[in-house]
Amino acid sequence: MTISKIKSSIDEKLGDNVKIILNGSRNKKEEYKGVITETYNYIFIVKLDTDEKKSFSYSDVLTNTIELFFTKN
Repeated sequence: MTISKIKSSIDEKLGDNVKIILNGSRNKKEEYKGVITETYNYIFIVKLDTDEKKSFSYSDVLTNTIELFFTKN
């Protein structure tokens, strides 16, 4: 998969609920739930359930640093 394919698939999911698992260092995992609100050339923005906004890069998806799981509203 390429970054452009990842970006276009995330563009199609704009407004959908997403669960993100961040694979951090030393086998630490963080989990976030929210809605994809914006997409840009290199990053996408997720508004978390806690009303916080976080940005993630498409390269994080490509390198499996983050995993995305989509659900419809």
